[in-house]
Amino acid sequence: MNTDVFRYETAPVFRNPAVEGRFTDPRAEGIYERQDGPGPVPTGLPPQGLYVSDIYASVSDGGYQVPEIPYRQIDARFYRQEVSDPFGEQPGTIVVDTGDRYLYLIQPGGRALRYGVGLGREGFAWSGRGVIQWKQKWPRWTPPDSMVARQPQLKPYSAQNGGMAPGLNNPLGSRALYIFQNGQDTLYRVHGTPEWKSIGKAVSSGCVRMLNQDVMDLYDRVRGKAPILVI
Repeated sequence: MNTDVFRYETAPVFRNPAVEGRFTDPRAEGIYERQDGPGPVPTGLPPQGLYVSDIYASVSDGGYQVPEIPYRQIDARFYRQEVSDPFGEQPGTIVVDTGDRYLYLIQPGGRALRYGVGLGREGFAWSGRGVIQWKQKWPRWTPPDSMVARQPQLKPYSAQNGGMAPGLNNPLGSRALYIFQNGQDTLYRVHGTPEWKSIGKAVSSGCVRMLNQDVMDLYDRVRGKAPILVI
């Protein structure tokens, strides 16, 4: 048996009992800050399966080579992982927790897949229930008129000018999920981003940002007209 794999699969996870789902993973080389107080306690084996480095490795998709994510520079709690479902919504529902900067995809059996997100100004502008009306791989980006008014340099990408072509530098990244409510476009998006440093943070613009590898994973799991709750 490969001893490196054995050590990886049997290394303990240290979970802070005060904060469900937050853990210190020895494989993350200490990038997660310990909480104040008595500290985390070991609760068993780490998540099994892919290495974090595999999850965030470079990948070829749609004619683009999506860069590797330097995941060691991101707080480990924002890595894609399976956790207990904290909301009790129906399986298949997306829940965006704007306070803690998480997106959950509810799974059967009281579980959920959790992804770290970043939020821009527009990301705080809407909350409530809606549906994923449609999804797009490598979408064009069309900044809203209000954003163009604030940043005139974006005028070449306005709706009148056809938006920005898809690509690695497009602010919507590799995937976009479009949220509608009562048949109307909320102008609220869940999308990828090339700006991996924005995950877990509030930034100047944009809706719900995900790492490109994470939004690609989410895209493949979400069905059309999936319910979404933003809180």
